[in-house]
Amino acid sequence: MLFWIFLAGGLAARYAAGLRTLGGCLLLCVPLIDVVLLGATVLSIRDGDAPTVWHGLSAAYLGITVVYGHRTVRWADAKFARRFSGAAAPPRRQLHGRAAVVDAWKSWSRFLLAYAISVGLTFGLVALVGTAGNGAPLLVWLDPLTKVLVYSLIWPVVTTIWPGEAPEPESGAGAESGPGAEPAPGSGPGAGGGEPLTRDG
Repeated sequence: MLFWIFLAGGLAARYAAGLRTLGGCLLLCVPLIDVVLLGATVLSIRDGDAPTVWHGLSAAYLGITVVYGHRTVRWADAKFARRFSGAAAPPRRQLHGRAAVVDAWKSWSRFLLAYAISVGLTFGLVALVGTAGNGAPLLVWLDPLTKVLVYSLIWPVVTTIWPGEAPEPESGAGAESGPGAEPAPGSGPGAGGGEPLTRDG
């Protein structure tokens, strides 16, 4: 939650209020928030507090923010820049064929990396607790994360089977005009209605 609070606050200060220095400082804090929360979770468990599902959430969520945090900040910053500074919108990518397949698998691989980080941190907390039984509340978040990982695999598989084809370029009305183009029938010197090449008398 603090991730989004600092993100919105930083962007609002930077663009809406014109406080660019304050906004930049808040945005720099965004990637550190979840690391601090995870550290607090570790200290809490080491001090003897019973692990809860909320302790597990800090580990599961950190994997997501490590991989997607920078991309989210960059995306939101571009949105605010267009809204408050009149920045031009980037051109939309239209991928087809091999490029679409590669992009789909790259997207899924990013989530796979986030999943691996989350799972590793979660089991690290379980090891800190001592036994899987005591750490059961920490493992609750592995089920939804695994389901998302499996379900998100559908898109790259479908894209691999049906990658789509690039649209054919549209031919303009004057596509055949220009140097080297053959004149249309009935046109040119000496055609009907035109001046003759020679004149008698």
